[in-house]
Amino acid sequence: MAEIPDITDTEHWILQNALKERYGRDVEIQLADAEIRLSPSDRDLASCPVIFWHDEEGCNFVIFKTGDRNYRCQFFYRGYQQYGTGVNEYDDLSECIVSLLQVQADYAAKERGDIDSKRS
Repeated sequence: MAEIPDITDTEHWILQNALKERYGRDVEIQLADAEIRLSPSDRDLASCPVIFWHDEEGCNFVIFKTGDRNYRCQFFYRGYQQYGTGVNEYDDLSECIVSLLQVQADYAAKERGDIDSKRS
């Protein structure tokens, strides 16, 4: 299996700009590595670059880079409260980020009662 490339300067820039647009300010992001299964049938774990940040409401966001132009994402509040976008993998980082932020915003609005969960 080919090694997954690190987060590029361009990917970092795309993320920073998307977050600045969402929050209206610079957001501190952290880069890390995680070991995940690239496929549910994989027995071995692959080391993947990760982008992590959190918001002021206690939500944490993670984007896993799983290939040259492949990304997975999720947000969570606690370890047992993990949520995704419904898309297993993206081939466009911008689409991944926008989808993740939108799904989380919708989730937060439902939790606050701003959106009727029966309609959506």
